[in-house]
Amino acid sequence: MAQIILRNEKMSDELFHSLEKEVLKGWKTGEDVDFEEAVAYQKSLPKSKSFSAKLVEADEAGKTLTQPRAGVALPQAHIELLQYLEDHGFADVLPSTIDSYTRHNRYEDAQVGIDESVRMGRSMLNGFPAVNHGVKICRQVVESVKSPVQVRHGTPDGRLLALITCAGGFTSYEGGGISYNIPYSKDISLEKTIYDWQFVDRLIGKYEERGITINREPFGPLTGTLVPPCISHSVAIIESLLAATQGCKSITVGYGQLGNIVQDVAALKSLRSLTRFYLDKFGFEDVHVTTVLHQWMGGFPQDESMAFGVISWGAAAAVLAGATKVIVKTPHEAMGVPTKEANAAGLKATKQVVNMLQGQNLLELHDVYLESGLIEMETKAIVDKTLELGYGDIAIGAVRAFEAGVIDIPFAPSRYNADLAFPARDNDGAVRFFEFGNLPFSRHIKDFHRKKLAVRGKMEGREVNFQMSIDDIYAISEGRLVGRPR
Repeated sequence: MAQIILRNEKMSDELFHSLEKEVLKGWKTGEDVDFEEAVAYQKSLPKSKSFSAKLVEADEAGKTLTQPRAGVALPQAHIELLQYLEDHGFADVLPSTIDSYTRHNRYEDAQVGIDESVRMGRSMLNGFPAVNHGVKICRQVVESVKSPVQVRHGTPDGRLLALITCAGGFTSYEGGGISYNIPYSKDISLEKTIYDWQFVDRLIGKYEERGITINREPFGPLTGTLVPPCISHSVAIIESLLAATQGCKSITVGYGQLGNIVQDVAALKSLRSLTRFYLDKFGFEDVHVTTVLHQWMGGFPQDESMAFGVISWGAAAAVLAGATKVIVKTPHEAMGVPTKEANAAGLKATKQVVNMLQGQNLLELHDVYLESGLIEMETKAIVDKTLELGYGDIAIGAVRAFEAGVIDIPFAPSRYNADLAFPARDNDGAVRFFEFGNLPFSRHIKDFHRKKLAVRGKMEGREVNFQMSIDDIYAISEGRLVGRPR
């Protein structure tokens, strides 16, 4: 592979087409991708199939859309699953969650899984292998449902998947060069994944130039394990700037629910305003920003009734924070891949709460205002230092920020992550830092976190340390928010 020269500038047509030619050789279905034909197909789709259009409508109406995760190996079963979630779960927008083999570009193994699924009569993969199925079958999926469909995956190198699914009529594509690397992989460099995702964003920028808006959604929860808002916000902002540079015009920034309602509402409030601030700062005023809240991404209770409590709390947080969309969990979350009935049940529970709280919010609550201000200070400290490290170039700065520990994602497996900053809940359940590593925070911010955690330590009669963090990781699955000593 040629040496990567990473910088945040729009990819040239010459480089894009050179890379495209190589990427399409990755699997035989790449032969079916024809950009001009794909543009014509995307233009033929009704507005109701446009993810970005539905997000804009929801935002303007102050509605929160519901979306599940879902995907199985065989096309007809996948179609029936999505139809069931649309008709019986009342999902507003739909996913095609991609299988693990495809996420690691192991298309031969995915094909074995497809063949085994045919033989066994049930899905032997944990998602939909879109690359193996190719453009034609992707279009069958899109045409089989009334709602727009998004690609949800977890792929460090999502280039071939993007080429096939965008040609296949999907109108939203999730992920990014940081959010689909550091929380997912151990040995893949950030230079490589940011570079590969610049190709994905440029592809979507090319569709935009032809009048087709494909929504882009950086993956907000990261590791999904007590990630303080300023960390996930910083990654979302960086990936938004990278996408906008390549011509993307519809960006949905996300956040993983933490459980303290004040912090969750403040996080969504600040995420939207901060993303808007940095996009405008760099001249991307024409990019439309929406938000998504992911219901609790950590351990779930095995008891279904308790799980519904967690799901409903996530639904409430999304609506009260004014999220454009909520990603819904299922009552079988602790037991593996859910049935379609369990998936629909999670959606219906969420929809009930969304409908009941429609029009209500906590955005102007005084405590939310204070917490939002703290998150903004922390996030700006990280993003501004990242820009400084890159001498104004956010791509270069992102790599250097991870090297320096300026961005540090808790519990990430990547060796490119410093792993020096550790979180724990304070006495009210908000997630704070007890170890800061090299995060570029002021003394004022650090003192705030220390004082908050000291209150909990005093109440529980123990020192603030890593055991608190461990206790908090398991707390919700055991029916609590804060991991109190027993």
